Amino acid sequence: METTSTSSSRVGVQPAEAPGATAPQPEPAEQAAPPADATAPVPAARRTAEGYLRAEFPWYGLDGAFTGPRWLMQVGTGADGTVEHGSTGHGDEPSVRGEIATGEKERFAVVVTVASNPLRRSGDGTGVLEATSVSSAAWLAGSGLLAYSWPPQMDHTLRDDWLDQQTEAAWELADDLEGPDWSTLSLPVDGEPTTFHYRESEFGWVLAGSTGSGVHLGAYGRGMSAYGLGFSAIVDLGSYE
Repeated sequence: METTSTSSSRVGVQPAEAPGATAPQPEPAEQAAPPADATAPVPAARRTAEGYLRAEFPWYGLDGAFTGPRWLMQVGTGADGTVEHGSTGHGDEPSVRGEIATGEKERFAVVVTVASNPLRRSGDGTGVLEATSVSSAAWLAGSGLLAYSWPPQMDHTLRDDWLDQQTEAAWELADDLEGPDWSTLSLPVDGEPTTFHYRESEFGWVLAGSTGSGVHLGAYGRGMSAYGLGFSAIVDLGSYE
């Protein structure tokens, strides 16, 4: 089935999957999956800088003002294996059933770097998808935060349905960055004041913006205020291993 350019802001997270939703509506196998694999931590034994080193764009993290633990997460690739985005973690490594459900305090901030890509191939190679954008970063960040959110009154058997619904809502919010759910926040990126779209929820906070170095930035966190953060290009990935 041919895939055409659309207004979708979703980006692919699995090597063989299409990087976004399309019109007409694609078959289920071509729809973008929730980005948990690219935004959630993986066991330390599986973490590697290899995927990050294959990227043709700079990675971002919190700047030098943050002195806590840093850790690699996972990268997301397009249909052709090109690295499109990935995340780096700062602070406590969150668990799926963390502070919201257990009351245990977790302080973390995750930075999502998304390549500014004007042309992306569809999963079946027959068409192209719309360029990545700030909305792409906002959706990845919003979905990433949800991966660590579990309402305390919810049974684990219902969480998958809840997560599907909330991830779809995060996508809709990401496509309406000028809407009432978002405010603006100025934070330094490589030392330069940069405007971000920002929102808070009971699960934590999400922000998204663009840099002057060819990438879009998203971030999410809980227990750590977004207002005092700054971002900078990562010089040494070894500080995250």
